[in-house]
Amino acid sequence: SSGINAEYGGELTGEYDLGLGIHTGAHQSIGYKGILLYGTPEQKEKYLPRLASGEVFACFCLTEPSSGSDASSIKTRAELNDAGTHYVLNGAKIWISNGGIAEIFTVFAQVPTVDAKTGETKDKITAFIVERSFGGVSHGPPE
Repeated sequence: SSGINAEYGGELTGEYDLGLGIHTGAHQSIGYKGILLYGTPEQKEKYLPRLASGEVFACFCLTEPSSGSDASSIKTRAELNDAGTHYVLNGAKIWISNGGIAEIFTVFAQVPTVDAKTGETKDKITAFIVERSFGGVSHGPPE
């Protein structure tokens, strides 16, 4: 099962072709899982129907060249733009299943966050939905 409710077009994936099941496993189990579990109703409406139908694929972007499996040490940064309308992400990710074909990326980045109690600014890891069409997304050769 894709884990997406039928109202968004979900259905059983890989029932007849295990290769398809393996390929979409990364797409489903981590690629769009954040949207499915924590997305706003608007995000779910925008992304889940196309993800469920296979029109687009998703991927999960956490691992970095210098951090390996230590998620807390990621260097990718997200800074709110001067107008306060969106975040600009800068960094590099590696070992991204479906990265070369995905249109929707769940990207993890450090965000400077002010502690309400102390007023101190500390980095916190946040997940962002990034579309390839936003621009600035590139990938290397498949490995």
